[in-house]
Amino acid sequence: MRLHFQETPWDLYGTIGFTAAMSTLILILGVGNPVAIVLVLVTPGYCLVAALFPRSARPDGSDVGWTERIALSFGLSLAIVPLLGLILNFTPWGIRFIPIVVTIALFTVGAGCAAYWRRMRLPADQRLSMSVDLAVPNWKDYSALDKGLTIVLSASVVVAGGSLAYVVLTPGPREPFTEFYILGPGGNASGYPAALNVSQRGSLVVGIANHEFASVNYSVRVDLVGVRIIFDATLGFNQTIEVNRTTVSWLDATVPAGQSWTLPYTFRINATGLWQIQFLLFKGTDVSTAYREVHLFVRVV
Repeated sequence: MRLHFQETPWDLYGTIGFTAAMSTLILILGVGNPVAIVLVLVTPGYCLVAALFPRSARPDGSDVGWTERIALSFGLSLAIVPLLGLILNFTPWGIRFIPIVVTIALFTVGAGCAAYWRRMRLPADQRLSMSVDLAVPNWKDYSALDKGLTIVLSASVVVAGGSLAYVVLTPGPREPFTEFYILGPGGNASGYPAALNVSQRGSLVVGIANHEFASVNYSVRVDLVGVRIIFDATLGFNQTIEVNRTTVSWLDATVPAGQSWTLPYTFRINATGLWQIQFLLFKGTDVSTAYREVHLFVRVV
């Protein structure tokens, strides 16, 4: 049996179809899976390489062969995905699960369409091609040792595949946790008010994402902490020393399981110096020990 493509770009059909199906599945379930690794590490780079090099490799080595093509697919995927995340950081959507999945899928499909357009403009005999011959081996030609090794190897593959399928289909219980974060005024991880004038308004976005598998009542205590940086000659590096602390506000939020909560927060500091805006997260009614903590240093002049 021989698998072959050249006139019809079955590789692009398969890559684009896999991307669309896997992205849809991830968005519906709200979580990733091991198969989705291909969506991140292979498909974006493969479609981009296919768009850049639509021709099949030539005998004189003047075009990209399959070995180089596969290596470039991995390498470019590793470069493209962080770049897409960096671009998302400067958009209103930010670096979040759904925007990342959608962006990777759109890039892959777009690059795949460009690859299809470039390849179909070439004569059929110059398009990228691949041929794989699949043949059933003649069992009678094997020695007893070869037969035994083949059976053991086949059994190992079946056991390994079954174990992987069991782990994927029946994952263990996940550890409950809560995401607690602060973003800049635009809702991105940038633009933080790190330098202000006296009494100038600073803006942040406080966020909570509940992964505790149950609705949780959260409390957030906001402290204004005066700090001083001194050099510790014994340790040989600077240390941050707390000078004073004032609780300026409390925020309360009830967040259902699997949901997120954000709140724009504004503050003013009426004295010069180096300050720390500290956000302490508490679960339920216990406010003796903070569950999570995030902070931002602000220099006021």
